[in-house]
Amino acid sequence: MRMLDDLAVGDRFAGGPLDVTEADIFDFAGRFDPQPFHLDPAAAKESVFGGLAASGWHTAALTMRMIVDGEGQLAGGFVGLAVEELAWPKPVRPGDVLRTESEVLEIRPSGSRPDRGTVRMRTLTYNQNDEMVQRFTAVLLVQRSTGLPGERQVGNG
Repeated sequence: MRMLDDLAVGDRFAGGPLDVTEADIFDFAGRFDPQPFHLDPAAAKESVFGGLAASGWHTAALTMRMIVDGEGQLAGGFVGLAVEELAWPKPVRPGDVLRTESEVLEIRPSGSRPDRGTVRMRTLTYNQNDEMVQRFTAVLLVQRSTGLPGERQVGNG
């Protein structure tokens, strides 16, 4: 588990792969985004998507799963403070295999709380054809070691 002091601008972390099935799309949409282009293949074919497409919120949830299970695990988890950008340039389809690439853009130790700081991280989600299906930039709250930057306190002395 990485702490704020373990991160550097430019660090990259991968996540996935994760398969997307038609059943997954129907289940998520039925519960959280029940629109015809997510639930009915015939209606989806006549929509702007030209076929069944996963909800963007489903894509976001799948991306979160790949981040949490991926290479860049953070001490204390991924605590989001803000999302600066969220875009879905291409739809996710049944049969897609997704993966993520995250990059640390900025690191800011807290001036008032020495046990934490923030990280701006951009995560791109790609399908099996290396087509970007989602991009987002988030600000995360990340734990840091106590004491001086770079020092770790072990035990109580």
